[in-house]
Amino acid sequence: MNKEEETQLIKRAQKGDRAAFEELLRVHYDTIFKFAMKWCGNGSDAEDIAQNACMKLARAIDSFNFKAAFTSWLYRLVVNVAIDWQRSNARHTGEGDAEIKGVTDATAEDDIYARQVMDEIRDLPEKEKMALLLVIGEGLTHKQAADSMDCKESTVSWYIHEARKKLDHKFGQERKRG
Repeated sequence: MNKEEETQLIKRAQKGDRAAFEELLRVHYDTIFKFAMKWCGNGSDAEDIAQNACMKLARAIDSFNFKAAFTSWLYRLVVNVAIDWQRSNARHTGEGDAEIKGVTDATAEDDIYARQVMDEIRDLPEKEKMALLLVIGEGLTHKQAADSMDCKESTVSWYIHEARKKLDHKFGQERKRG
């Protein structure tokens, strides 16, 4: 779908066209789910987050103002839903171990290492985690991530720098012990 078609679809959805909204969901659901999966690392939880994001999208579509790319706005919406879901889930069930099945297609040793890295990423402060997942995980530019996060491009760069320092420190310490 090109940008003009997407713009028309969004405008129709904003006017209450149910078919247009359903088409927007069809086009973007994989993006929503994959980002939720990267955020939480668990397929079942990612489904819950994606469903909540779809409901929030239905309520919030009118607030999209076309100043940023729709996907940048959508990432922000999914992140907000994921953060709310995590906080709610932590209050009701306590912190549980997240699994990362299906996120990596690697050898068993690589899979274990990838799980450790993703666990550490999930434990980063929210803004560092968000910046890292948007840029590294989703392949957005720092500018696109900044649009999603509603901050300056330099701020995204700083968040990523801080996240990498923490991850380098954590895994550097483990290599020294190993």
